[in-house]
Amino acid sequence: MTPGVTLPAGMDLADYLHEMVLYAGPSMQEEPTTLDEQEVKKFTGEFWTSRQRQGGSLHEISYRACFKPQLPRFFISLLTKKGDVVYDPFSGRGTTVIEAALMGRSVVANDINPLSRVMTEPRFFPPDLAQVEKRLALIPKEGSGADIDLSMFYHPATEQEIAALREYLQARRTTHRDDMIDRWIAMVATNRLTGHSKGFFSVYTLPPNQAVSPQSQEKINKKRSQVPEYRDTRQIILSKTKSLLRTLTEDECRNLARAGKSARLLSEDARLTEEIPDESVDLTVTSPPFLDIVQYREDNWLRCWFNGLDEQTIGNRITMARTINSWSAIMGQVFCELHRITKPGGYVAFEVGEVRKRSVRLEEHVVPLGIRAGFTCDCILINQQVFTKTSNIWGVENNSQGTNSNRIVVFRKP
Repeated sequence: MTPGVTLPAGMDLADYLHEMVLYAGPSMQEEPTTLDEQEVKKFTGEFWTSRQRQGGSLHEISYRACFKPQLPRFFISLLTKKGDVVYDPFSGRGTTVIEAALMGRSVVANDINPLSRVMTEPRFFPPDLAQVEKRLALIPKEGSGADIDLSMFYHPATEQEIAALREYLQARRTTHRDDMIDRWIAMVATNRLTGHSKGFFSVYTLPPNQAVSPQSQEKINKKRSQVPEYRDTRQIILSKTKSLLRTLTEDECRNLARAGKSARLLSEDARLTEEIPDESVDLTVTSPPFLDIVQYREDNWLRCWFNGLDEQTIGNRITMARTINSWSAIMGQVFCELHRITKPGGYVAFEVGEVRKRSVRLEEHVVPLGIRAGFTCDCILINQQVFTKTSNIWGVENNSQGTNSNRIVVFRKP
């Protein structure tokens, strides 16, 4: 797939993918399948090359169960033009809307977890490295200390710096004096709290997209015979800032700021987003929670603490469906809401996965939900991925549980 190609006028996505398959030969496949008494075309292959997987540096923010930016870029390029509105109802770290903004689109993001806004909003307004360095110099390195025991994660001096930064940021928010530089620092620090290298504040722990419990970290420390060493939080924040900014162009910065000024960043139930007007969205690209595979509350307890958020309250708002029937009932309501806000002729690209050791293929359940809400199903696209380090960490064999494949159901509103 060539980045930036727009779907030719009068051609639907399935027809375009059909031509791609004819051109690609054996490396891509097309097969018809019947779901909910409707024939749906299924396309399987690698729809972007290895080099294209290297997304922009601004996306390098850790979060559980997030897709790579090339997935939304594929659909944004094909199905929208500059100025069109792109939406994600389960925004997570903000991959869809950040990519859309970089490409000159307008954006709407929603996620019931307010951490999503913490991780997304500042990246519409990336600061200069010098601005971040100047602001960090004004922040005390010592304060009243952490109000919970974090000694299993941090050296005492590092813990003092984290607590002082948290205290400063909370004071700025409470008095409504925080600006985008403060929010950028908060975002970067949130993503440096725990990890498995010296680029994080903590001693070695699980991958940076989750935080284990204090008890689990104590076991990790004992098993590895490790003691938290000092980490300079200011230098880590500056280093990560430099990394996030390294590929940004001036045009992209202008696009980001333009999108950020008009962006709607919501924290609502995806089934009820009253702030989004009827028939106002051109394209939705999203990946919903997959049954009970990812424990968003348990993974984010430390991030919630750092940002002054009540993890229990947030956890109570997050719906974790444990059966396919309850999951389908929730997603059916989401599709009704998506139908309300989607423009006639607009699209929904709904990324799902093979879960529970391939015993559940969610696209088979999603297609009927979209059709019943009033959409037509254009196709199912399966993008095959090579084996990944993350899959190895999770104990996932190549293409065995969907972690290293993307399965996207594409709907269109007549």
